[in-house]
Amino acid sequence: MGQYRVVGINFDYMHMGDNLRMVYEHPECQIVGVCDEQPDRMADAIRNFDIPPDRVFTNYRACMEQANPDLVLLCPATARHGLWTERIAPFGKPILLEKPFAASLAEADAMIRLAQQHGVKLAINWPLAWYPSHRTAKRLIDQGAIGQVVEVHYYDGNRGPVWHTADKVGRTVDDVARARPTSWFYKKAAGGGSLLDYLGYGTTLGTWFLGNAKPLEVTAVTDQPPGLEVDQHSITIARYAFGLCAFETRWGTFTDPWTHQPQLKCGFVITGTEGTLSSYDYEPTVRLQTRDYPQGRDVAVDPLQPPQQNPVQYMIDCIAKDRPVTGPLSLAICRIGQQIVDTAYRSAAEQRTLALIDG
Repeated sequence: MGQYRVVGINFDYMHMGDNLRMVYEHPECQIVGVCDEQPDRMADAIRNFDIPPDRVFTNYRACMEQANPDLVLLCPATARHGLWTERIAPFGKPILLEKPFAASLAEADAMIRLAQQHGVKLAINWPLAWYPSHRTAKRLIDQGAIGQVVEVHYYDGNRGPVWHTADKVGRTVDDVARARPTSWFYKKAAGGGSLLDYLGYGTTLGTWFLGNAKPLEVTAVTDQPPGLEVDQHSITIARYAFGLCAFETRWGTFTDPWTHQPQLKCGFVITGTEGTLSSYDYEPTVRLQTRDYPQGRDVAVDPLQPPQQNPVQYMIDCIAKDRPVTGPLSLAICRIGQQIVDTAYRSAAEQRTLALIDG
């Protein structure tokens, strides 16, 4: 039995199944509890990970008190991130919260205060942060391969949030039609929409690539699909002191990037003072263009090594060695990403350019 006890609470987001698999496969971890108010949402995880009935809960307090975890995984709907942080932080246990950070900057700041008040490690997991291509791009940036980063272009998304379940298992067209009307992803009050779902990926990893730079102002536009409360496509332009960056989110790509890269390709194109990088999701190489190689060359991605292969490995290492959470999972970088998301959301609603919101 693993020495680190992990629970998964709230299954709003299908990524809970992915994250529990990481726990299940970690040699030093054990799943000591799963909890959701709707038991049927836990059924796949219970079956996939052989979770016995005495470790299945529908009350989060009972789960926390009886399971006594060393790490809590949370996957609530975007608009409930603050609520679930408020519920779990008082137990004093490290929290790995599935992206995005929050539905607003005010909510994110309240979550930061809760983590500080209760002495809790709080990390925001962005699955793109664990893609070897993007890790390799960051290494090359840090080594000065393209000089100072001055421009980030981001495009990402998928066919839509109800087209797949945990482990990227696809759904049929009929399944999608049945799921969409009741899915929180399509509810404005729950924090649905492609902008809130995917923009934080680009703005958070983009901030990481840019060395924590903040933009001066933000302009965003979203589509207005008939019959839907939320957007399926957004484009955000962030103006920095040194230039412009662009962040685009899309539900409705022609294919999912984990099966076949759509066009536009999902990922990042990064420009520096001495070169450029393209880093696309799931690809085995990044493309590096420099003054010595103006024609560009492919660079094989770095194989990720433990404890940098996934967020559970990383959090267990932080817990074991009492290290702070750093990089794109850290609250400092995530807050900047959230500032841009918040400003973009308001910009799109007000149909005007806004100065970067700060509190």
